[in-house]
Parts: sequence; structure tokens; C-alpha cells
Amino acid sequence: MGITPQQFKQIQQRLGAPQRNAAPVFERTSAPVSMHSTSLILGLDPSLRGTGYGIIRLARPNPIAEIYGTISCPPNWERSRCLAKIAQTLRDLLKKYAPTVCVIESLFYAQNLQTALIMGEARGAALAAIAESGIEIFELAPRKVKQAIVGYGAAQKSAVAKMVQRRLSMAEAPAPDAADALALALVHAQEQGRYNLTPPRKI
Repeated sequence: MGITPQQFKQIQQRLGAPQRNAAPVFERTSAPVSMHSTSLILGLDPSLRGTGYGIIRLARPNPIAEIYGTISCPPNWERSRCLAKIAQTLRDLLKKYAPTVCVIESLFYAQNLQTALIMGEARGAALAAIAESGIEIFELAPRKVKQAIVGYGAAQKSAVAKMVQRRLSMAEAPAPDAADALALALVHAQEQGRYNLTPPRKI
């Protein structure tokens, strides 16, 4: 002979067993769990004459652009002088803003060997300056960034700039090189909230 629910409740009260409400096995959280606890992300689009940079702060409902711009070097400057300016400017930014992670544009195929070598020099100067600070460095392919920001892997720079302006609630669209750098930071922030089978490549 079974007992009634009321009798079972009375037994629980006598034994002093706490009453618990059933909870689902998987509960929805208000925000995705991040792979990296990051508050400031530095995006970098290296180039000898115009290295774009942008630092975003993770915030709700949208990230905020802390600072962005282009490290410009006149055409008449020697390459060594440009490389020194890139490295020193980045050191100053790292010291002032202390980003916790950097994401840089990965190398792409170039038909002109001389262009590829010069791009590699600019990228190396930037990486050396960032590596000195000890922060994590990741790289993303340009097509992946454009696909994530615009929805098209071969999108024009102007389209990337407009979407970056919208995503960061900016008064006006940033310059092309700075926009690419901010896009890198935005995509990295977006990737943090996902469970990726292929995580971003760490340098």
C-alpha cells in the first residue's frame, strides 16, 4: 500500500530534509562563456606606409572604440625609419592602454615578391614590439574578417569601414586601415563567445 503525497511531505518535515525545486540540467546563461577573459583588444593591420591600429573595450550592449588610427610614414622615408616608427608607436600604445590581447592580419598571397618582403618587414616590426609586452597574439585571415563583418569575403574596404562604424556606434566611418584593424578586434571578440572547432591561430 502506497503513501499519499501529503504523507510523504510530512515524513520529509520530520526528517528535516530540505525541499528543493527541480532545475534543468542545462541552464541558459545571460552571456556566452569566453575562452579568454579579455577587456581590451588591439587589432593591427600592418603596412610599411600605413599601419592601421584600433583598440576596443568589451562592453554591453556593444564594444567601444578606445582609440584607433594609422601609423603613417611619408614615401620619402627610408624603410628603416618607417619600421622604427611602427615599433615605437605600438610600444607607446601598449604602455598607455595595456591591451590584454592582440590580433593581427595574417600574411596573404602577393604576386610581387618585393611587396611581400616589405609587408613582412612591417609585420615583423609590429610583432616584435607587441611580443615585448608579453600579451597573447593571434592572427586572422583577411577574408575571414570580411566574411564575419560584412558577410562577403571579398568585400571592399569602404564596406568594412561602414559596418565597423555601425558595430561600434561611431559618429563617422574610420579611415580604411584603421577600420581593418578595428574589424580584426571585433571579429576576435566575436569568436571568444563561440565554441570553435578551429580556434584562432596563436603566434
